[in-house]
Amino acid sequence: MRTLVLSLATGAILMSSLASAQERTRILVKYDNVQIDTIIEGKGPLIVLLPSRGRDSEDYDAVAAGLAKQGFRVLRPQPRGMLASRGPLKDITLHDLARDVATVIERENAGPAVIVGHAYGNWVARMTAVDYPKLVRGVVLAAAAAKKYPPRLSELVGKSADLSLPEPERLKIIQELFFAPGNDPKVWLQGWWAEGSEAQRVAAANVKQSDWWAAGGVPLLDLQAASDPFKPKGTENELKDEFPDRVTVAIIPNASHALLPEQPDAVVQAIAAWVRGLPGS
Repeated sequence: MRTLVLSLATGAILMSSLASAQERTRILVKYDNVQIDTIIEGKGPLIVLLPSRGRDSEDYDAVAAGLAKQGFRVLRPQPRGMLASRGPLKDITLHDLARDVATVIERENAGPAVIVGHAYGNWVARMTAVDYPKLVRGVVLAAAAAKKYPPRLSELVGKSADLSLPEPERLKIIQELFFAPGNDPKVWLQGWWAEGSEAQRVAAANVKQSDWWAAGGVPLLDLQAASDPFKPKGTENELKDEFPDRVTVAIIPNASHALLPEQPDAVVQAIAAWVRGLPGS
C-alpha cells in the first residue's frame, strides 16, 4: 500500500510539472528581416518583460511564472542576437528595438500592455511607450539607473560579460555591480550574449536620453533595488519629482541591480499590485 501511495504522489507531481510545461509556449514573431523569439505563459491582462543589457529574458523565469499565477498573460521577447531572435545588429537604435516589442504586442491583438524593463530594458520599454503609445498601458522600471551615475560602472558592465577574464575577477565585478551583500553572484556568471550586448550599447548611444526618458505620458512604477549602485544616494526620487502625477516608487530591500534573481517574489508582488491599481483594471 505504501508503494501505491508513493506512486500516486509521484504521478501527481509529474502531472503538475507537465501542466506547467504546457502552459509555457514559444513562438517566433516575424516581420521584414526580423524574427523575435517570444516565450508566452498565463492568461489575463498583458505584461511584457524585457531583460537587461546583454542578457536574455530567461532571467525572468521565476518572475514570469509568478505573474502568470497572479492572473496575467506574460510575454517575454528575446532581444535580437539572443537565442532564436534575429535581426540587424549594426547601427541600430532604440527605435528599432522598440519596434520589435511593439510587433510582439500587436501580434497578441489584446493590448495595450504593461511593459517591465529590467535595467537596460527599461530604456527600450520607455522608447516603446514614446513610439507606440496606443500599445502601452504603463511601464515598470525595474532597477532602472538614475539619469546620471558613475561612468566607471558602465566600463565594468563590459568586463562582467567578458568570458576571457578569470572567473574570480568576473565574480568580484558581478558582485559589485549587480548583487547585494550576501546574495550569490554566481548565477550571473553565464547567460551573457556579447554580440547582442554590443548592439544594445550602440542602439542606446544612437538616441538622445531625452527622447525616451519621459516614456510618453504613461504611468510609471519606479521599482528600485535598495542597494543599487546605478541609483546613487540622493537620486531615489528624481523621477517622482519630475513626473509627480505619473510615478509610483517602490523599493525592494536586500537587492541590487540584478534584482530578478535576488528577490523574484517581491518583484512579482510589487508589479501585480501596481498593475491592478491602474485605471481600467
